[in-house]
Amino acid sequence: MGLQGDEETGTPVTTKSSIFRYNSPLVQVGLIGLVCFCCPGMFNALSGMGGGGQVDPTAANNANTALYTTFALFGVLGGGIYNILGPRVTLFAGCSTYILYAGSFLYYNHYKHQTFAIVAGANLGVGAGLLWAGQGAIMTSYPPADRKGTYISLFWSIFNMGGVIGGLIPFILNYNSGDKSSSVNDGTYIGFMVFMAIGTVLTLAILHPSRVVRNDGSHCTNIKYSSVSVESVEILKLFLNWKMLLLVPASWASNFFYSYQFNNVNGVLFNLRTRGLNNVFYWGAQMIGSVMIGHLMDFSFKSRRVRGFVGIAVVGLLGTGIWAGGLANQLRYSRHRELERLDFKDSGSSFAGPFVLYFFFGLLDAMFQSMVYWVIGALADDSETLSRYNGFYKGVQSAGAAIAWQVDTHKVPFLNQLIANWAMTTISYPLLAVLVFLAVKDDSTTEEVKTKEIDFPPAMPIPASADDTKGGPGKST
Repeated sequence: MGLQGDEETGTPVTTKSSIFRYNSPLVQVGLIGLVCFCCPGMFNALSGMGGGGQVDPTAANNANTALYTTFALFGVLGGGIYNILGPRVTLFAGCSTYILYAGSFLYYNHYKHQTFAIVAGANLGVGAGLLWAGQGAIMTSYPPADRKGTYISLFWSIFNMGGVIGGLIPFILNYNSGDKSSSVNDGTYIGFMVFMAIGTVLTLAILHPSRVVRNDGSHCTNIKYSSVSVESVEILKLFLNWKMLLLVPASWASNFFYSYQFNNVNGVLFNLRTRGLNNVFYWGAQMIGSVMIGHLMDFSFKSRRVRGFVGIAVVGLLGTGIWAGGLANQLRYSRHRELERLDFKDSGSSFAGPFVLYFFFGLLDAMFQSMVYWVIGALADDSETLSRYNGFYKGVQSAGAAIAWQVDTHKVPFLNQLIANWAMTTISYPLLAVLVFLAVKDDSTTEEVKTKEIDFPPAMPIPASADDTKGGPGKST
């Protein structure tokens, strides 16, 4: 049992301390997982088909370059915007941009004009920056300090189920299209748009962090809404923060490999219907990978620092093996020496090797990113600080992705892209280990938490509605 305040009278009332309370971290992390299931989950399925479902990937590459260019800026700014506007406005605005992006490819299916897709991509970059800064703050600050890996894996599993379902949509709707189909059909894009609209509405169910209460009675933050001046200064400080600088290589590498994996493995080696099936397993592998690394980084050893070292080592060794397998596969083909496209039914044993490799690419992606999120979450415990840290991570990540999509557009050899991806991820492991050694403590006390006291102890009333304070929805700033 726990004590919380009645919102109208301010009198403390007794409530159940169930983890399934609406204002519990578990429910709120689950809700943001469902939001991302519907929006970025479907976007991932669309991108994972290679070329946005088009045979010629040029339009999708240019749209993604525009997307990640604006994402790089608003990823960094997103944490500050989240602290100023709160979760509902920030997440609703961010998710609405996904619908327009999927619609732009529906338009491209008929008119073959890139402009709409590029503009929609740039718009999505703004929205994605807002969404992922908020998501990162929720996922890393709401859980108890000793269960952050578990909550990260919970989010990652729900989120990537969107990629699984999103992969089934083009697989089913284009099952009889054959290898010569020019692109996925209209129903595929419409299906994505419906899910994205549902996700946008779900953002209205997300509570402000000051209203989320852990089972021990502590609140996730004592900040209601920040100000533009405060956030501007704090965001600028991130670029001089040694912790963030050690994160840069991992941040840069963490989305750089998507253009290679989606376009030059899935898009080049497999026919249309098989690409959709492959994505079901790629995103399914992400669910498995996130659970594996989440368990390892929460339960493997008593010392949190040791768990960090072990997690980094495991991901590093696994990554080395998977990229080595990618190299063996890549030596069989190039831009000027393409292989016959594989079909899951007709290609027999030739299908197995590349399919397994693509599956393990998905597994590694989830383990790598979940590991990085765990490290970020171990640097602080309050939502305000972690929203900025996660915004910085997504901003640098998106800058790398913007360049990666243009690297592919400019026809850089497949082998060069693979080597670059392998090298960047490898460089990040020792730097992350240094960060864990210097900044992660074995208890939950961090420098940031020491400077902030929670304003709302268990016996005190929760604010009537954080969204009714200055700067919230329906209020002018």
